[in-house]
Amino acid sequence: MIELSRVGLGTNNFGRRLDRARSIEVVATALDAGVTHVDTANIYGSGESERFIGEALEGRRSDAFLATKFGMGEGSNGSPEYVRHALEASLRSLRTDYVDLLYYHRPDGVTPISETLGAMHELVDDGKVRHLGVSNMDAAQFREAAAAAPVAVVQNRYSLLERAVEEDVLPACAELGIGFVPYFPLASGLLTGKYRRGEPAPPGTRLEAQDIDDETYERIEAFERFAAERGRSLLELAFGALASRPEIVSVIAGATSPEQVRSNAAAASWQLTPEELAALP
Repeated sequence: MIELSRVGLGTNNFGRRLDRARSIEVVATALDAGVTHVDTANIYGSGESERFIGEALEGRRSDAFLATKFGMGEGSNGSPEYVRHALEASLRSLRTDYVDLLYYHRPDGVTPISETLGAMHELVDDGKVRHLGVSNMDAAQFREAAAAAPVAVVQNRYSLLERAVEEDVLPACAELGIGFVPYFPLASGLLTGKYRRGEPAPPGTRLEAQDIDDETYERIEAFERFAAERGRSLLELAFGALASRPEIVSVIAGATSPEQVRSNAAAASWQLTPEELAALP
């Protein structure tokens, strides 16, 4: 399987919640903390994410494993013509002549997946892409993708609170020797420990105006007890439980400050045993 840093930096907040200066600071902190896997997409921040990362990596391109995506939105965004056009635009924004990993962000429902992956593989042959990935695909879709071209990684939503991929996607990854990269591992912050039953959500958090049901709190509290019994925090469990699975090659987490980057990197250091993984609530 492909080798990536245990934690990856998700950058969908760049150009949205983070301005240029803060985005560049977060990338620099991540690289210094050993978080070398930097994940973006051509739509993040309406394109600003790629541009900010391009600036951040000036003089440090070789320090980063850089992943970007195309194909999220309306229309035939998986067409061979669009694939090449999208990559060329991303390379200009990222100020580089290659990306380490190119993802098909989401199937467009129009273009056969095999055609899209065939066009992506041509970019590998051209030396502009080193590895191919797919995202937001079910097991049948990514099997089709893997039959059309060498797929290194699947990136889907996965956390201790949202575990549907354990039923078919992760077993298929293990069977095919394809790495899995989860996004939203903290379930929009629910697994950070900052949300408490009976207390209002902290101001400025993603879930500030949303109701969290009792069943969700019961699950979170069960995870907290599991972690505490082992001298760990909920945040460490949220990262460690995913990163300890053999199919998972990196866990992507966003960060809005250097402190959060360092905290995420440290939290993922817990290597759960197979027995601990089997005993998860």
